[in-house]
Amino acid sequence: MADSPFYEFGPFRLDATGRLLFRGSDPVPLPPKAVDALLYLVENAGSVVTKEDLLRQVWHDAVVEEGSLTRAISILRKALGDGVNGREFITTISRRGYRFAAPVRIMANDSAETVTHGSYKRFISWRWAGFATAAIVALFVLLNFDSLLKRLYGGANAPPPIQSLAVLPLENLSHDPEQEYFADGMTEELITQFAQISALKVISHTSVAQYKGTTKPLPQVARELGVDAIVEGAVERSGDKVGITVQLIHAPSDRHLWAKSYERDLRDVLELQREVTHSIVDEIQAKLTPPEKTRLASAQFVDAQAHEDSLRGQFFLEKNELKKSIAYFQKAIQESPNYAPAYAGLANAYISLGQPWFSEGDMRPRDVFPQAEAAARKALQIDPSLGEGHLALARSIQLYDWDFPEVEKEYRRALELNQNDALAHVFFGEFLQQLGRNEEALEQTRRAVVLDPLDAKAVANLGFDHYTARQYDSAIQEFQKALEIDPSHVDTYVGLGWAFQQKKMFPEAIAQLEKAVTLSNRNEMTIASLGQVLAESGRRREAAELLQELRGRSGQRYISPCLIAIVQVGLGQRDQAIASLEQAYNNRDQWMLYLKVDPHMDSLRSDPRFQDLLRRVAIPT
Repeated sequence: MADSPFYEFGPFRLDATGRLLFRGSDPVPLPPKAVDALLYLVENAGSVVTKEDLLRQVWHDAVVEEGSLTRAISILRKALGDGVNGREFITTISRRGYRFAAPVRIMANDSAETVTHGSYKRFISWRWAGFATAAIVALFVLLNFDSLLKRLYGGANAPPPIQSLAVLPLENLSHDPEQEYFADGMTEELITQFAQISALKVISHTSVAQYKGTTKPLPQVARELGVDAIVEGAVERSGDKVGITVQLIHAPSDRHLWAKSYERDLRDVLELQREVTHSIVDEIQAKLTPPEKTRLASAQFVDAQAHEDSLRGQFFLEKNELKKSIAYFQKAIQESPNYAPAYAGLANAYISLGQPWFSEGDMRPRDVFPQAEAAARKALQIDPSLGEGHLALARSIQLYDWDFPEVEKEYRRALELNQNDALAHVFFGEFLQQLGRNEEALEQTRRAVVLDPLDAKAVANLGFDHYTARQYDSAIQEFQKALEIDPSHVDTYVGLGWAFQQKKMFPEAIAQLEKAVTLSNRNEMTIASLGQVLAESGRRREAAELLQELRGRSGQRYISPCLIAIVQVGLGQRDQAIASLEQAYNNRDQWMLYLKVDPHMDSLRSDPRFQDLLRRVAIPT
């Protein structure tokens, strides 16, 4: 490969040493093999380079299909804008190979040579001149560091310290939809790496996912997310190799601070993520605590297939295809029995399967939550410092075992390990809400909104916090903010319906809950909520029909008896409602955790049987 520092052609500059392509001052994301192919073509500008020669030079005699070369050339042409305004950098020579057609200038210090054909001279004097210049610059920096900083950054005009960042979705350079899970998974794992650094505010994956493929200017993205810096890049998986190009941008000024390309074996992908994180942490001079240094420095090698299957498990978990998710996590565990994140992912999939919203089939609490707890404990047995494991354990205990002191301990440990975990703040806030600790719940939920500002669920949770605190006007305001983010968010319409119901605004409540029923395809929670409001507003026949619908469904699969009790309360069927709640208690149904604070149950609170249920659930006062 070339000894010269860089090459210029058209609006581009190719750094041979750093293996980076720039358009003006902006790095152009390219996978490492595409950079290698471009460099070899540029070195031989004007000459025909055969496909065989390119394969040998770039892939170093590895057994690689020609399709890998074709894909690399396609990526290069797209990045260079071949064909725009008739310009062509890389031409195809039929049945032979490729030729770099544009004039190339070899740049080094103050010298340049234009190359239009394959052979060119390399001047040794350029190399020595480069070394001499580097030595002079180094001496100048050492002797004049303060004045250099002022001249470079203008003293007070220097960019402020970076205290917050967002990792935008990595571009899938393979352009194969089947590989989207890999790019998404790499993005989420990078976010997790940065999120463990307490000195940084790191935006959650839910919010940054909305910028996938965005054309918005980065300063605008940064303003919307409330961050100082943006990390963006691209990733490509080819065979047993993975390449990633990453750049760091000071968002308010849209100034590129750092960029680098990497290529590793798939088995080293976790080490690659740590290397990227360390490089950016060094660049922004973020302070690490001793435990953070230890966690980020600890290298872990994982079976490549296990890592891939775990990424697929996470991909399907986020799509709520839970049985597929569980199958992939289990496969990953079989391939790598000591891979803690796969156990944590499996625990989360079981937890979601036990949620009324996600239930698939007859999923009673006892069918899923013990399995979730076992998987979470196994994750922590392998890696006690895994924040995701502590979070999964907290949720599985909360939703089934009802060991409230243990739940709080696990939530606090999860947040101690990763204070940027928006979901941990959300779920801890819900737990505190169930205990009636309203101000603490609001504090956790507000923190979640800061970390996940574009997630309607996080904003809606503020509404639910106010709702159970009987602050209905504040609840309505928060729910309306959530709808501005996502007008199709079902939970928000449910929350609005509940708040209007408590204010005796029945027409408004019914309108919101009817929207929720339609948007959710008649989910049981929306049906039960609408049934109670219809009953309270005097439309008892319609409420009774909805109650009958819920009972019919419960004969087919598990439906929370608490939802049936809600409609029975509205219809004034007090004894039947208490009986339904007893059934829910025996099933260890998670809706029982809201018994202390749920306004739907207020008419039952004076009943000794209800008070006995509260005592047995043992929610702390």
